[in-house]
Amino acid sequence: MGRKWENIKMKKAQTDGAAAKVNSKYGIEIYAAAKQGGSVDPEANSTLRFVIERAKQAQVPKHVIERALEKASGSGDETFIEGRYEGFGPNGSLIIVDTLTSNVNRTATNVRTAFNKNGGTYGAAGSVSYLFDETGVIVFEGDDADSVLETLLDAEVDVRDAEQQDDQIVVYTEPSDLHKAIGALKQSGVSEFSTTEITMLPQAEVTLSDEDLAIFTKLVDVLESDDDVQTVHHNVSL
Repeated sequence: MGRKWENIKMKKAQTDGAAAKVNSKYGIEIYAAAKQGGSVDPEANSTLRFVIERAKQAQVPKHVIERALEKASGSGDETFIEGRYEGFGPNGSLIIVDTLTSNVNRTATNVRTAFNKNGGTYGAAGSVSYLFDETGVIVFEGDDADSVLETLLDAEVDVRDAEQQDDQIVVYTEPSDLHKAIGALKQSGVSEFSTTEITMLPQAEVTLSDEDLAIFTKLVDVLESDDDVQTVHHNVSL
């Protein structure tokens, strides 16, 4: 699993784009979580609290978070809907696109167009996702992955693995136990996390030629530049 997580970290570093785009996407996610959870108080809205924690890990400025919460506390009734789209890039590359949008028709059209005009193929629902595993991932500084694994097992967390990667520990959990794992780690003394998220990890990776990689990278960049796209998952070894 380690190589997969390293791959994800490299992909983020290359394709997250401008900070303004990241801030905008988290602002929408915070707004949606507050509206759907019925409260702008993170202590009373666990989904909102989790989104804010991830926004802070992504270094989203405090004022962006506060502005999204202020908007959600107003009388606006804009509704955002989660979506998932799947498709294929060059030479066996697989792509999953997770979206959060106030206009599903617009988003579906934009995603389909991005695939079809940038060397990809738009796929049916389920055509790609069955080759990925939904996984909770926690990353933090540490030097004893075995001890962390023992702590989580003692707390009856459904943990898949805990491994050392340089000066960090990466924990993989069942998605339903991610928050339980975070709580157990906090109780054990972990005070800061660099990543806490539910992601899609590929069951197998592919390596692309330079030419195919250029096509693939452009396709992912176009997808991630769409304001409605929150996350792009893939199986390419970078």
